[in-house]
This record gives sequence, C-alpha cells and structure tokens, in this order.
Amino acid sequence: MKVTALIEDELIQDVMEISGAKNITEALRIALRDYLSRKKLRELADQIVAEPIAFTYGADKLRETNQQ
Repeated sequence: MKVTALIEDELIQDVMEISGAKNITEALRIALRDYLSRKKLRELADQIVAEPIAFTYGADKLRETNQQ
C-alpha cells in the first residue's frame, strides 16, 4: 500500500538508526510491527490482570499425577 505521510525527518532518522533499517519503508515497517507487538502484549497483560489464572491443583496433586 502506498501512503503519503508528513513525519519529521529527525523522527525517521532516529527510527532508522535505532532499528538498523536501510531505508524509510523498512524503518516504518519495523516501528509499526514493534508498536503492534507492544500493544498486543499490553492488552494480554490487562486481560490476565482482569482474570488471573487460577490453578485448581497444588504440588501434592501434581506429584501424584506425575507418579501415575
């Protein structure tokens, strides 16, 4: 997809340096993927906080299961 965007030169240069991208397109792909990954991880963390994982067994039950 072709996109026209007004982005500060300094911002693009910083992203290219930090990401090691060879061109603007690669830098933007890296930055957008990183942003999405972080956003998804934050959403997952929020879900876990809202509904913590509950274990229905303890060490004794796990030992018993492993011995069988």
